Amino acid sequence: MKGLRWRYTRLPSQVEDALSVKEGEEEEEETTPTPALVSAPAPEDPVEPQLAEASQVLGASEIRQLSLHLPPRVMGHPWSLAFCTSRDGFSLRSLYRQMEGHSGPVLLVLRDQDGQMFGAFSSSAIRLSKGFYGTGETFLFSFSPQLKVFKWTGSNSFFVKGDLDSLMMGSSSGQFGLWLDGDLYRGGSHPCATFNNEVLARQEQFCIKELEAWVLS
Repeated sequence: MKGLRWRYTRLPSQVEDALSVKEGEEEEEETTPTPALVSAPAPEDPVEPQLAEASQVLGASEIRQLSLHLPPRVMGHPWSLAFCTSRDGFSLRSLYRQMEGHSGPVLLVLRDQDGQMFGAFSSSAIRLSKGFYGTGETFLFSFSPQLKVFKWTGSNSFFVKGDLDSLMMGSSSGQFGLWLDGDLYRGGSHPCATFNNEVLARQEQFCIKELEAWVLS
């Protein structure tokens, strides 16, 4: 009778690397999760987010699709409309004012004059800053017409920067993944190393028809 032979398999350990985002001396350091490339199709049956009021940009289908790609820490959290151009006007300064008092992450969604829907998720509230801020949770997205999500590549930490004249998200070689002017009327989108994104709109330059900023907290 042959003896029993046992074979042992060593399970790999799971190590989570903590990355820190380097910002200017004025900016606070925030913990950054492991970088991810363009997202794969998400699973079905997302947690249905609760919106305090109806969106003028996104339909129920788009909201469900986007909710699948949000960080686990905000999944299922209610969406509160902090700013919209139809109510608060086309002004970046007004957007900053409406963001005061908010610290939670923000979903920025817009529709341009061509009817294209796209935007960005910021890991923290949108604000005036002297340098780039945010974490690797930040991502860009576009419905073209199917949802495409462009997540952090780990190439750089140029997530979000806001000044009085423009709002910028993602950057490389002087180009921005998403750029909005001070009047929230004109914007631009270029491929950038931060997110390895495609042009979010149908053209690199676009005019904004409607913009909303949802606080997820």
